[in-house]
Amino acid sequence: MNAIIESAGLRRSYGGFDAVRGIDLTVARGELFALLGTNGAGKTSTLELLEGQAVPTGGTVRVLGRDPFHDRAEVRPRVGVMLQEGGFPTELTVLETVRMWAGCTSGARPADEALDMTGLGGRRAVRVKQLSGGERRRLDLTLALLGRPEVLFLDEPTTGLDAQSRRDTWELIRELKNQGTTVLLTTHYLEEAEQLADRLAIMHQGLIATTGRVADVVAERPSRISFELPFDRFLGELPPLASMGVTRHDTVGRTVLLETRNLQHTATELLSWAHHAGVELHSLDARSASLEEAFMEIAKNLDHEETR
Repeated sequence: MNAIIESAGLRRSYGGFDAVRGIDLTVARGELFALLGTNGAGKTSTLELLEGQAVPTGGTVRVLGRDPFHDRAEVRPRVGVMLQEGGFPTELTVLETVRMWAGCTSGARPADEALDMTGLGGRRAVRVKQLSGGERRRLDLTLALLGRPEVLFLDEPTTGLDAQSRRDTWELIRELKNQGTTVLLTTHYLEEAEQLADRLAIMHQGLIATTGRVADVVAERPSRISFELPFDRFLGELPPLASMGVTRHDTVGRTVLLETRNLQHTATELLSWAHHAGVELHSLDARSASLEEAFMEIAKNLDHEETR
């Protein structure tokens, strides 16, 4: 792996509170990596260390082979950073803000080009104080992209965006990744991570609870099938559930819920039985686990372990 972002035993403490408690992280060149976690999990604290905004309490961090804090002069021109919230002079227009930032950025793209990339071209003459929350987030992203970064850090990039703007931003991030940009993002939108990320890590109370490819993290959770049996049929008439690959089942009224590690096999067995028995399965629904389900289960299990 050609690592562009690396950390080993990374720690960050505030007084007596350990926000980051020793994490190992590797992001490859051209990869899009998502850092997930509940509020207070340590995502932003970790991101600030990787960006070089603070010195770690312990451990090491490297970005583009350099220490992002102590070698800031070498690293910063090659990195774009989108914070959770930017602080802009409210009386400047959008174009004035971008031009001001471009004056502090090595090899900045033309202001109009950057604004068009994020869909703010039509808002050039609007004062920052008149922008909506979503438009301010797009302005944050515009400034992060000004220097044509090799590495892009995005902290909650689509917070406050409407559905269309969010998807437009996803397309822009995909395009940047396809051009070779390495992206590390945090997000509370699990669909966003599922759509964009090559790999992800889920943090909990300063530690990484699990990491891997999105498909692998999701595959660790069972798939589900649900359906309604006719009133003249009963669950016991189905083939033995174990032979169908069912690992857990439940009933709610006439609705049957099945969990399985082999969705294709279980669904095939169920539909074959229904066909030969002449049974119509109402409200039939079969689906693999989602990242949201995996995330919620991991968080629930970790909370349970800590209260034991």
